[in-house]
Amino acid sequence: MLGATAVGKTSLVSRFVHSIFSDKYLTSVGVKIDKKSINAGNQRVDLILWDLNGEDDFQKIRMSYLRGTSGYLLVIDGTRGETLDMALSLRDSAERAVGRVPFLLVANKADLASSWEVDDAMLGDLSKREWPIVRTSAKTGVGVEEAFAALTRAMLQD
Repeated sequence: MLGATAVGKTSLVSRFVHSIFSDKYLTSVGVKIDKKSINAGNQRVDLILWDLNGEDDFQKIRMSYLRGTSGYLLVIDGTRGETLDMALSLRDSAERAVGRVPFLLVANKADLASSWEVDDAMLGDLSKREWPIVRTSAKTGVGVEEAFAALTRAMLQD
């Protein structure tokens, strides 16, 4: 899980792994690791989820957290346009660190769509660059299972 501070990375993991959401914001410190087994086609897959703290400076993220990654979710907060700018920078830095591995852009906070600063045109431009994109809401659960399943399928094909 990569993304700027307060985009909802921890909330997405909590929704996916534990089916819960909390309105209380707690900043992640360091890294939180969770595990969930899912079925992908005819295969059982154990996902180890590393929820990295929301560093707005990628250089602060230790490279050891990224080594060996099979894929990642790049999370933005649709209500904060600057998180998309951060995601673009994080994507470039991650690719330099671990090479080309599957990733998925997660446009979070779909439940607040009327307040979004990230519009369809911005996401459409990324889609044209073949960035896979899923809109999610950790609060309502919309798109969360789909995002993790899509990333899992991409990792298995790679």
